[in-house]
Amino acid sequence: MQYHARKPLTLLLTLLLCLLLLTGCSTNPSNPPGGNPAANTPKPVLLVVSFGTSYNDNRELSIGAIEKALQTAYPDYEVRRAFTSQIIIDKLRERDKIEIDNVKQAMDRLLADGVKEVVIQPTHVMNGFEYDDVVAEANTYKDKFDSFKLGKSLLITDDDYKEVVSVITTETKAYDADGTAIVFMGHGTEHAANATYTKFQKFLTDGGYDNYFVGTVEAEPALEEVISLVKASGAKKVVLEPLMIVAGDHANNDMAGDEEGSWKTEFEKAGFDVEVVIKGLGQFTGIQNLIVKHVGETIGE
Repeated sequence: MQYHARKPLTLLLTLLLCLLLLTGCSTNPSNPPGGNPAANTPKPVLLVVSFGTSYNDNRELSIGAIEKALQTAYPDYEVRRAFTSQIIIDKLRERDKIEIDNVKQAMDRLLADGVKEVVIQPTHVMNGFEYDDVVAEANTYKDKFDSFKLGKSLLITDDDYKEVVSVITTETKAYDADGTAIVFMGHGTEHAANATYTKFQKFLTDGGYDNYFVGTVEAEPALEEVISLVKASGAKKVVLEPLMIVAGDHANNDMAGDEEGSWKTEFEKAGFDVEVVIKGLGQFTGIQNLIVKHVGETIGE
């Protein structure tokens, strides 16, 4: 009788022991309670900050191509996007239901995601007002990261100018013929950085590219001055291209539009045969590579 009374108890204890053993076996010894802090830390982020554009195709051909080149070059980083133009951000949200962060939203999101290391890389051509705004806004977050690094714009050092001259003259070689002027249209700014355009023209001229000209939409050199210079060169044909990362609104309308006052119509009125090339600098592999190089220099600081 005592044997039979103890048997169910023995079986019950045996079952409980098996359950405990099974539970212990299912625990991953490489991930004990509390976890591995390193395994739970987000990847460092490379935040690519651009002015932005509402031209979807050109955006991915330029900004998107730069971001992809950076992701390929720096696989240990997560590449994220931010725009500085709130007008464009709002337009994309309302028209296309596309959500893109401004700089403040992007930085807040990094903190919310627990990111500890960030490299901020602008895609602006020069250190103008837009770049200044990025620096001012991003720097308010500087002390909130273990590592915080801010990259430079496209044209800063003399080597940058030489490289960009090399890239654009290579990319436009098919148009470089006797009697043809190749004219690049920049944005222009009241910022002191507008001197970038004059300096870039000097690098072109000093490099022997006498039929290459640079002007701006909103500053100096103005269109009228560029037309005078092209006339003086003896050219009969003009090829127009944007000196901007993205071929967006300015390139499609101010440069290539058919309306009165566009660069295309003004050059035609001046008696030139005009060809327009809607291609932003960001579409050129050489420009992508230069930005990749800039990021590498920033990471190495």
